[in-house]
Amino acid sequence: MSVDSNLFEKLMIFSNQNSSKFTLSLNDTDYDLVDVSIEHSSVPVNEPTTRGGVYFSEKYAYKMKGAIRDLSVVPLLTKKMLGPNTEFGELKISTSIESDNKSIPLEIFTNLTNSVQTPDSIQLSMIIVKLESL
Repeated sequence: MSVDSNLFEKLMIFSNQNSSKFTLSLNDTDYDLVDVSIEHSSVPVNEPTTRGGVYFSEKYAYKMKGAIRDLSVVPLLTKKMLGPNTEFGELKISTSIESDNKSIPLEIFTNLTNSVQTPDSIQLSMIIVKLESL
């Protein structure tokens, strides 16, 4: 996992204190990601392991949750979900934070671990696998 912990801390603090805009890009279409929360927490493994022979999991992960209110994204997420699907892909989410009075554009790459569809949105649970400043 290539996540700069200092940059991640800045992202967590900024997104908790400000109303950051997050945009998920999928198949050349952008979707607003709302109600975003980001945290560093444990995952249900006792030691670092390869899960299902598909992806590597540490004991702790950077997790992100958010919702998309445009339900046209639902069919596009099918091949992105981890789990029984071994041919999953990363989701790319763009945002920006401010640090030292400068705007820092970021790209967040995640694996989708769970989704819950409601009548007016789809809620995504993701694990951050890469965080890059542009």
